[in-house]
Amino acid sequence: MTEKNPDHDLTDRRFYPAEKEAAFSKANPLHTPQTQHPAYKLAFQDRDFLLREELRPVRFQLELLKPEMLLDEAGVGSTLVMYGSARIPSPEMAETALANAPEDKKKIVERLVAKSKYYAEARKLARLVSEKSIVEDGKRQFVITSGGGPSIMEAANRGASEAGAESIGLNIVLPHEQAPNAYVTPYLSFQFHYFALRKMHFLLRAKAVAVFPGGFGTFDEFFELLTLIQTGKMKPMPILLFGKEFWNRVIDFEALADEGTINHEDLGLFHWCETAEEAWDHIAGFYELKP
Repeated sequence: MTEKNPDHDLTDRRFYPAEKEAAFSKANPLHTPQTQHPAYKLAFQDRDFLLREELRPVRFQLELLKPEMLLDEAGVGSTLVMYGSARIPSPEMAETALANAPEDKKKIVERLVAKSKYYAEARKLARLVSEKSIVEDGKRQFVITSGGGPSIMEAANRGASEAGAESIGLNIVLPHEQAPNAYVTPYLSFQFHYFALRKMHFLLRAKAVAVFPGGFGTFDEFFELLTLIQTGKMKPMPILLFGKEFWNRVIDFEALADEGTINHEDLGLFHWCETAEEAWDHIAGFYELKP
């Protein structure tokens, strides 16, 4: 029996995929004035063209599609997202942070060091959830996801790593040099240009969100999530707010309700937590998970 020619396969596509077309272009270099001009480059291989201002909508779409496709291929069904400060030291670095603090910053550093317990709880929660290795419909559930940076973000990825689990890091390009923390799984480490797309990816697969003390970035992410649920754009989910003393000191939630700018019922959108165990118990209760 003669072997069938793959080009005669009824199910095969007639057009070559872009990868093959690009290979054809590279394999047959033509050195003429026309082929040497940037205009002759394949559009999807022309970096200067892709970075033009008019191509912003295309870059938006690429930044939406790339993580979505790769996470799907990685079998990630849902995530536990962890927001929090990039400045709180780990417990083991607390003494060093205090020792190196300039005299005029001593009190601020002392306040940050006092919050190192939340680094420990974030790490513990990530480890606790990752050890459960919940799989449903062939997809991994509650995969730990952080912003991929230092401090609370590092604690999240570190806890997952200590449980032998993979975790996601959604990093952002910033003017000052920064890199993903060492505990993010390399093939699940993504870099974003647009904050809006990064925040969307935090929530696309989220089934629970843990929010630790933080600054403007944490506030932005936390309040956008509350807004999405309050306005009915997103279904309710467990939002675990760690650090009642901190949050009540920096935001008067009750005053917002008393002033009528939110409803008192809106204060039920999040759940106060101090420990990893409390957080997981709330998540398990919400989804009626068996012990």
